[in-house]
Amino acid sequence: MDSRVYTEKIDAWHTRRIATLQNDYGWLSVVGLQWLKEGENPLPALGTVTLRRGKVSVVLAPGQAGMIGDLPFSSGPVRTETDAKGPDRIKVGTRAYVVIKRGDRFAVRIWDSNAEARSRFAGISRYPISEKWRIEAVWEEYRKPKVMKLPTALKGYTENYEVPGVAVINVDGTVLRLEPIIEDGSKQLIFVFTDGTSGGESFGEGRFVYAPPPERGLVHLDFNKAINPPNAFTRYATNPLAPPSNRLNVRVEAGEKTYEGL
Repeated sequence: MDSRVYTEKIDAWHTRRIATLQNDYGWLSVVGLQWLKEGENPLPALGTVTLRRGKVSVVLAPGQAGMIGDLPFSSGPVRTETDAKGPDRIKVGTRAYVVIKRGDRFAVRIWDSNAEARSRFAGISRYPISEKWRIEAVWEEYRKPKVMKLPTALKGYTENYEVPGVAVINVDGTVLRLEPIIEDGSKQLIFVFTDGTSGGESFGEGRFVYAPPPERGLVHLDFNKAINPPNAFTRYATNPLAPPSNRLNVRVEAGEKTYEGL
């Protein structure tokens, strides 16, 4: 691909990435995360959230006017993230509430379209785009996917992820092996990594690179698309941190630099 065309393609991709961050339900708008216990859970500014054996119902506080989609909502059962149709999003004023599940636990994630982080967002610095970091990795599939327990951005909370194999790359003569994780219902590979720039020029807890499933023994990795993880933008994220295998001893001077807004 012509280098100018490639640069334009990456710039267009990053413009879409920024638009996603800035929308009403982007990470810049996340303002809370409330874990649910079995039974009734009072939630300020919303009402009462009741969890019974994996089923959730909500009763809005008196005087609150809520909506789910185009329909008024005041009380009743709500779909969670585990529902095949997706979760219900309860909107009350500028806020929105969704019930998520992490491991065996349920929580309410809260967005606010008037969040301060969203209103003062001024973009993310990036390294210059370089085709050096557009890499075809050799894919070594594991005979049986392994399960890796990873720490997450939420202190004390770990989560199990499936690891289907390892991608092998060569950077300036250094051979690196990166293990991706996959999420339930997806074949997309997610590489969570740290490198020699982490904690200085780039976010200290690492970055993410997404890649399509392997084809003919290769994985197409583009570190120009390395992005800050959700916890770079909000204290209420639960994303995984880099496994030991992905703590690289080279400088990956590509993709997003540290976001200074949190």
